[in-house]
Amino acid sequence: MIIRVVRMTFAPEKTGDFLTLFRSSENKIRQMPGCRYLELWQDADAPHIYCTYSHWDSIADLDAYRRSALFGQVWPATKALFAAPAQAFSVARVAETGA
Repeated sequence: MIIRVVRMTFAPEKTGDFLTLFRSSENKIRQMPGCRYLELWQDADAPHIYCTYSHWDSIADLDAYRRSALFGQVWPATKALFAAPAQAFSVARVAETGA
C-alpha cells in the first residue's frame, strides 16, 4: 500500500473555491481503481493550507489516476487556486519485525 500526502497552500480568498471543487470530485477519486481511502485535512494554524491524505494499492494505481481524465480536470483547476507550489510525497509503511 502507498500513502500519498499532498500539501496545498491556497490564496485565502480561494479556499471556498477549492472546497467546492474537492467536494464535487472526492467521491469520483475514491472510486478510482486502487484508491482505498481519501481524506482532506486543514492546517490547524494556517486555515488556507490543506492536505489530501490517500491510500492506494500501488504506485501503478496512483500513476493511473494521475494519467486519468478526472485528474486532468481536477488538478489544473486546483493548481489555479494555489498561492504557492504544492508539496507531494508518497510513503509506505515499514514492516514490523516483531522485535
